[in-house]
Amino acid sequence: MSSQLSNTVALGAGCYWGTEKYVKKDFQKLFPGSIKSATVGFMNPDPNGMKNPSYRQVCSGSTGHVEVLNVELNDPAKHYEELIKFFFRFHDPTTKNRQGNDAGTQYSSYVFCSDDEQKKIANKVVNELQGFMDSGKVKYNGKQVVTLVGDYTTYYEAQKEHQEYLENNPNGYCNHYIRVKEWPTK
Repeated sequence: MSSQLSNTVALGAGCYWGTEKYVKKDFQKLFPGSIKSATVGFMNPDPNGMKNPSYRQVCSGSTGHVEVLNVELNDPAKHYEELIKFFFRFHDPTTKNRQGNDAGTQYSSYVFCSDDEQKKIANKVVNELQGFMDSGKVKYNGKQVVTLVGDYTTYYEAQKEHQEYLENNPNGYCNHYIRVKEWPTK
């Protein structure tokens, strides 16, 4: 893999609390020390979108922002592709602008990539996943992956009480669960 691979990616997988929990806790169990930092916030696919939106504004669905986990990896050459595969294991990438009961553009399944190499890898994983779905090796609610892969734009960190929310509120709301126990082999 290219040594030019960026170490920062933003992942939208519905409610960012569950995304944070699964990446910071469960991905790190599989790959200890892989995450340098991870915070929840918002990103808009449109680089000219609204600046510095509030949580309430994003939740209205009118800003175009997606709830994301902004992840900084220690060794992207070793862990980026694994992270993208893991991302598809705990959320449903076949439901457009929705995860469970959460509906709206802010809950899009989205990979915001910092460079072309990240995009290439993310698209490869999406295509591989679609092949697994087509062959029946992986099942979700829908039949087509609708996850978008695009450019990393401006990241807006959410307020402090939203950081590590499920860690601080263990009975808090989360619609994520492990849907794919392990990544299939070809």
